[in-house]
Amino acid sequence: MRARRLTRALLACGAAAPALFILVFLLDGATRAGYDPTYHPVSALSLGERGWLQIVNFVLTGLLLLAFAVGMRRALHPGSAGTWGPVAVAVFGLGLLLSGTFVMDPMRGYPPGTSRGGGGGDPSWHHMLHDNLGLVVFLSVPLACVVLARRSLGRPGGRGWAAYDLLSGVAGLGLLVAFGTAWEVDHRSAGLIQRAMILVDWAWVTVLALRLLIGLRNPAGRSAAPTGRGGRRADPVGDLRAQPRSRLPGTELPNGR
Repeated sequence: MRARRLTRALLACGAAAPALFILVFLLDGATRAGYDPTYHPVSALSLGERGWLQIVNFVLTGLLLLAFAVGMRRALHPGSAGTWGPVAVAVFGLGLLLSGTFVMDPMRGYPPGTSRGGGGGDPSWHHMLHDNLGLVVFLSVPLACVVLARRSLGRPGGRGWAAYDLLSGVAGLGLLVAFGTAWEVDHRSAGLIQRAMILVDWAWVTVLALRLLIGLRNPAGRSAAPTGRGGRRADPVGDLRAQPRSRLPGTELPNGR
């Protein structure tokens, strides 16, 4: 019972993390002077006087997703997706955590006073690392979608969930390409495209966490075993062992042996 409660708490981290991340960057971005949510990326919120808030958001969300990956492992192993699903989500969480540690450079006019092209010169090492971590983050979710889609197909009535998993993965990849293109050409809607990608990926993680929580409460395919006296589950093998062995007529030993 204690193990199940722990697994449930770890899975709940996956349901809470996306909502926390999105709520923080929406409210923070809406109240930042000089910040345009439709143009600037979410990572730009790590800059400026209030940058610590988004840094904490990255790190805390990453930690919650790492906890969720552990819960996935406990809930799915040794079944299908019990290894690569948690690995993909753990990579997702670790990428977010490190994205908060290594921030991007000021550029595209943010923070206020920064030139449109940035600070000039080559990007810093932490900016390049942040860029690569972002690629890891937004590729790990579609990978997890594919892994979980295979699991869904193997379960009764799972075709609808498998379709949702695959569509979410394809949409996430498509939006990643669209965002990368918009960012490279300095499109005015680059921030909006990134937010659409985040919404698709993070919503899938939330739904997955809720599915696993429901499955933990009502495991699919587990039939209720008949119960014996006192509400105890019947044990056919044990009951057979407990029955006295019958003897053939005429084989009784003296003195009842």
